[in-house]
Amino acid sequence: MQINPENTTAQPALPVVSSSRRSALLAACLGALLLFVAGFAETHVLHNAAHDSRHSAVFPCH
Repeated sequence: MQINPENTTAQPALPVVSSSRRSALLAACLGALLLFVAGFAETHVLHNAAHDSRHSAVFPCH
């Protein structure tokens, strides 16, 4: 049995995705998740989260 040298090159199983494309995809998924969570959250939950964030950043809110 003879091996054909033209067919012995290894090819990647998955296409290589550039880091900028991967970053953009991750940002889009995170943004969609935040919109989904904010859309279905109760109003008082969002207010309390914003209120706590302001206090942690030493931003006056009263």
